[in-house]
Amino acid sequence: MASEAPSRARRKPGLAVPHRMRWPLGYTAAALLVFLAYYYWIPNLGPDGQTFFRNWLPLTSVNEALVWVICALGLNIVVGYAGLLDLGFVAFWALGGYTAGWLMSSFFYQVNVHIFGGSLGTVPGIHVSFWLVLLVAGAFCALWGVIIGAPTLRLKSDYLALVTLGFGEIIPQVFTNGDDIGGFNLTNGTKGITPVDPIGVGSTKLGPFDLVWKYLIFVGIAAVVVFISLRLREGRLGRAWLAIREDELAASMMGVPLMRTKLSAYAVGAVAGGLAGVAFATHVGGVLPDRFNFSISITLLAMVVLGGMGNVWGVMLGALVLAWVNSTGLPQFGTSFNEQFGTDINFPSYNYLLFGGILVLMMLFRREGILPESRTRLVLHEPSRTDMESLHADMEAPAPELDEPLQTVVSDASEETAVAEGPEKTVVADGLGEKA
Repeated sequence: MASEAPSRARRKPGLAVPHRMRWPLGYTAAALLVFLAYYYWIPNLGPDGQTFFRNWLPLTSVNEALVWVICALGLNIVVGYAGLLDLGFVAFWALGGYTAGWLMSSFFYQVNVHIFGGSLGTVPGIHVSFWLVLLVAGAFCALWGVIIGAPTLRLKSDYLALVTLGFGEIIPQVFTNGDDIGGFNLTNGTKGITPVDPIGVGSTKLGPFDLVWKYLIFVGIAAVVVFISLRLREGRLGRAWLAIREDELAASMMGVPLMRTKLSAYAVGAVAGGLAGVAFATHVGGVLPDRFNFSISITLLAMVVLGGMGNVWGVMLGALVLAWVNSTGLPQFGTSFNEQFGTDINFPSYNYLLFGGILVLMMLFRREGILPESRTRLVLHEPSRTDMESLHADMEAPAPELDEPLQTVVSDASEETAVAEGPEKTVVADGLGEKA
């Protein structure tokens, strides 16, 4: 029997998965299942099954939700990691989209530049490969993140939110009225830039109906952003962001360079916004200035708060849920409801009422989000002084967890004093004690 116990202790599960790899493997498995479902299974369903997926879960909505995921992950770096409230993140989405419009279309017809582009060499304009445009848009948005952040990140809390809100309103207005800047047409005004070149994969050009392959590309971009977010969070820069989020003064006293660290958060978050802008431009086939309004910044912030600030996987879940509800779930529910009861209610017009109600309920009952970060959950569930007083706790008494260490320190100090004074002092003390 004794020999059997060690053998049982040595037994290990054959497919043990490290904890840190469970979510990435789950993301990969879910992405592959969705791809196989839309590529093999759903096209072979009957008319009723295809109608259900076409109405409630079209692949177009899935691809658009992935674009929201990419952008929300960038905002999570700014808000969830560094604790900087940003109400103008849509500016980086717009900058990325217009970068794709400038470098992947015939808008600048005065020149003829082709760098692995998705169009014929005889077509005028600037036509750069989609993959190169991703890099250019990321670098361009990072530069603008530094430019916007340098004069504003000296502010805090509400003042920072107001300034970022101002930049979020200025940049879309520049694109809206940029058709005549000193006689030069930079953005084509309200008409936007359409169409943009298709995505090129080798010699194949993905058309507007190649949604399955675009899905794989968007999943890959989101995976890259997730990988960067997780690696940065575990590194020195990520720990500096978390320190600033928890206590900016304490972080500065510990040697964290506040300005440089905040600028890096803005720059990295802007890169994700630029990637989302390029993906969105290829998804809709162009860039229009009315697609980049203030409501997008609020929706992105709602996705981060709903999913769980600081938690990459929670933010992804919040972005997927809100994006699907906004684009497909609420309109389709309204259609079904009106057909069933003979009403004529415009349910999509109440989307912000729904989002606002959800946020109010979340703030009341689950402030940390659906999938919260462990550190944020502990901080938000820590009882405040008012809560402890309501439970009739004695606030003047020392904390129970400090009693034992305090007694140990006092006893150790007494022993050291007795040893330092020597045996004679001890005898005198004992004698005094006996006389007493």
